[in-house]
Amino acid sequence: MSSEAREWVWEHSSSRGTARLVLLSIADRVADGNCVAWASLTSLVERTNASRTAVRDALTALDKSGELNVLDHLEGPQRSTVYRLPRAAAWLAKVATAQREDPEAYVEPPTDSDPVPELDEEAEKDLRRYGIWPKKSTESGTSRRNPTGTGSGPSRRNPPPRRAGIRHQHGTESDPQNRREPKLNRKGSSSGAAVTSAADWRVDPASHTWARQQGHLDRLGEDGLRAADTKWRAHRAGHAPRPTAAWAADWRSWIAREHAPARPNLYALPGGGPAPTGSMTRAEAHTAALLAALNEPTPTGTE
Repeated sequence: MSSEAREWVWEHSSSRGTARLVLLSIADRVADGNCVAWASLTSLVERTNASRTAVRDALTALDKSGELNVLDHLEGPQRSTVYRLPRAAAWLAKVATAQREDPEAYVEPPTDSDPVPELDEEAEKDLRRYGIWPKKSTESGTSRRNPTGTGSGPSRRNPPPRRAGIRHQHGTESDPQNRREPKLNRKGSSSGAAVTSAADWRVDPASHTWARQQGHLDRLGEDGLRAADTKWRAHRAGHAPRPTAAWAADWRSWIAREHAPARPNLYALPGGGPAPTGSMTRAEAHTAALLAALNEPTPTGTE
């Protein structure tokens, strides 16, 4: 379910910057349709490559936006914080309900009014296999735990240890918003993950191996996989540059949901219609639809 949760973040979350990276990091650990996952503050700092202060602020912002909740009565391994993506859970439940009636049904985009499934006792028992258990003791009252995993708010009384006697005026060295030394990994950067566009990103060996091991290469075939890759790049052409690892995760999610060439497409190309008949293969049909959307001449299948 982590791929569906990540897809919801990519396509429907309103989060930005560090908050988006934090939400993606938590979504990557989602194990089932309830969209529950555990994460420690330290692991989120390492995964997002941001400062502790930036991650704390991101968690607080996500909590206020309603896209992330803290489950106070549960805890993960080593007493880590347990989170839930309620709107992602509502979206997955909406999709599951529609597909039970018609596997090919069109599902309306998610809205804030979509009901969030209740997390009942049976669902919480299922979470135990993922290392999430009820707390041994909880304090009485309805006080809400801070989303950063600490008892109080994002405290400034205990800042990270200083490495030198002089502290930067505008944040810590690891804060991506540091004004003196912005930590933005551009294309070709020698540190951190390189940032690139979808058009420049190339399918890495790990992603190709994943497609083969998961059976997607056998299901789609080489031509179908290339056609799916072409559609993915067309739909991602207008997206802002991302780290290569983020493109890889997004590409895998797309391939996992792509239908085999003999079935209707999950993602319809802009301006596309029914697949052309005649001597054109399915891959050539995909290319024709793409070229038609771009208002370019369409090659025939007899060349």
